[in-house]
Amino acid sequence: MLVEFRIIPVGTGEELKELIAKALAIVEKSELDYQLTAMGTLLEGEWEEIMFVIKKCHDEIKKAAARVVTEIVIDDRKDMKGRLKGKVLEVEYVLGKGLQTGGLT
Repeated sequence: MLVEFRIIPVGTGEELKELIAKALAIVEKSELDYQLTAMGTLLEGEWEEIMFVIKKCHDEIKKAAARVVTEIVIDDRKDMKGRLKGKVLEVEYVLGKGLQTGGLT
């Protein structure tokens, strides 16, 4: 399963890097495959482990913000693993060149 999620604290000002870093520390400890992007985080794993990690991140951000909005997009495909990198590699193959992936591939 691939998931993209973003957690948006409301009422904490414009600078979010400290809060994002706290959430990413949780993601790193999970040992799930992930990719931080400028607009969110991608995770690959099983439903229960992904949702557990997202809830922990949400709860951590909620400690610093009275209101938190969490967006989750799920791409759940049977019997497929390694899609976080594989999907990017497939597009690069079709184009015949590497893309700007932040070191993902």
